[in-house]
Amino acid sequence: MAINKQQGFTLIELVVVIIILGILAVTAAPKFINLQGDARLSTLNGFKGALQGTNSLVYSKAAIGGDEKKASGDWVGTDGVDIGSNDLAVTNFGYLQADIDEVANAMDFEAADWQMDDSGGVLKFAPVNAPADTCHFTYVPAADESTSPTYQLYTPTGSDDPFAC
Repeated sequence: MAINKQQGFTLIELVVVIIILGILAVTAAPKFINLQGDARLSTLNGFKGALQGTNSLVYSKAAIGGDEKKASGDWVGTDGVDIGSNDLAVTNFGYLQADIDEVANAMDFEAADWQMDDSGGVLKFAPVNAPADTCHFTYVPAADESTSPTYQLYTPTGSDDPFAC
């Protein structure tokens, strides 16, 4: 008598494998769906860090020149802090003003990649094509010589939530 050997998979085995793959796909999919939000949040955090570093260097240059106590209105004519760019930086208590042109003068970034607003004495940055009302950070300049500027990341949940961006 010849014994027939089974070749291939049974229908039950195939169904079980498909169900397991479906469960894995449903579990892993949310992690990969929101890569765009993660990228926007990382971009915001990177730009925020770059602005903080730039502002630290600008303050150092202002302090070396004895200009760290000058308000933006105290500068006369074409005076300013030499930060090595084309224009002098007119600082506010040694730090950059909340002005798009001042920040663009101090930093090398592509302005077309950002939604920027400097109304109300606060500078607001959001990546282009991001919801600017829910995914942005603000820069508030120093109010006086004893305070530092503030940098605040805004998302709907108030945390580093990539689903907000």
